[in-house]
Amino acid sequence: MTVRPIRLFGDPVLRAPSAPITEIDDGIRALVQDLIDTVELPGRAGVAAPQIGVPLRAFSWNIDGDIGYILNPVLEEVSGEPVPTGEGCLSVPGLWHDAMRHPYARVRGIDLDGAERVIEGEGLLAQALQHETDHLDGMLYLSRLRPDDRKIAMREVRESDWF
Repeated sequence: MTVRPIRLFGDPVLRAPSAPITEIDDGIRALVQDLIDTVELPGRAGVAAPQIGVPLRAFSWNIDGDIGYILNPVLEEVSGEPVPTGEGCLSVPGLWHDAMRHPYARVRGIDLDGAERVIEGEGLLAQALQHETDHLDGMLYLSRLRPDDRKIAMREVRESDWF
């Protein structure tokens, strides 16, 4: 079991779009296991590969005891009017703000066998799918905050003991 350390706000790997996975090999299998091991810790809903320092399109989730992963996910559908949803991020520890998220989301990608996977859901799963896909596109949830909330969050980041 390998629980990988989480990269924090300011790390360049969190701001760059992730590369697609072009070959499934032992390295990718190990990455998926590390993502799963890392997301299994209490209080974690999702972990994207960039958060553990790997700039590839992969993430894991842990929603209500359902643990999974997806490779090369593409957020292909969201629906419903975006609403402010309480959200935090392992890469921005200690902060909790209302990010604007759609109540439904669907991603399409592949598994370790190269078979197509479609993951869809509402509520916390929809939020996690959007949040983790944002990570793969080089975006942190702070970008999804309303302007006034973003100012507050950025001040909290600057005043944090980890920044």
